Amino acid sequence: MAVLDPVKVIIDNYPEGQVEMFDAENNPEDENAGTRKIPFSREIYIEREDFMEDPPRKFFRLAPGREVRLKHAYYVQCERVVKDESTGEIVEIHCTYDPETRGGWSEDGRRVRGTLHWVSTEHAVDAEVRLYDSLFTEREPESAAEGEDWIQFLNPDSLEILNNCKVEPSLGDALPESRYQFLRMGYFCVDSDTTPEKLVFNRTVPLRDTWAKIQKGQK
Repeated sequence: MAVLDPVKVIIDNYPEGQVEMFDAENNPEDENAGTRKIPFSREIYIEREDFMEDPPRKFFRLAPGREVRLKHAYYVQCERVVKDESTGEIVEIHCTYDPETRGGWSEDGRRVRGTLHWVSTEHAVDAEVRLYDSLFTEREPESAAEGEDWIQFLNPDSLEILNNCKVEPSLGDALPESRYQFLRMGYFCVDSDTTPEKLVFNRTVPLRDTWAKIQKGQK
């Protein structure tokens, strides 16, 4: 798992200093690919876009008073947020967890709509992630009308570099050209710029974001 735009979550009723290890499949589509261990602790990172204070309809991620599943771990419910006094930006999300939902399932059968990926803050590895998009804004830029320059169709957002990403510790020894699927984020490969001191990943294929599609349709 990898968190590209992290915001801290503190699980207030989880024991301080405790660390649990959860088993996670390496490839959900291939049981022969084996499993790995993922550490879980009182403080974790989730994607900033996975939380809204005032969520609209069909937003099934984390929100005040709402319960979601942390992949492989527990159900958590948001209790309150802490904001930066000068900017108003959310810097901490405080939650409580249900210890009876270990592994991400509830014996009482209650339904949870959202499942989020996460990384333990104590064990997270810093990484740079490069998000590549289409080079051109038009499918056939060479077909520009007479007098037009195809350069005008260059996509100014064809590359976005994220410098504050957090990845799970199993990726700490990733080698150049290795390929991974980041849960809910897409497919990535390790860039040749990677060094023992700095991990660099390139996105090769994005995954469809259902919520982003809903938002786009509402505009």
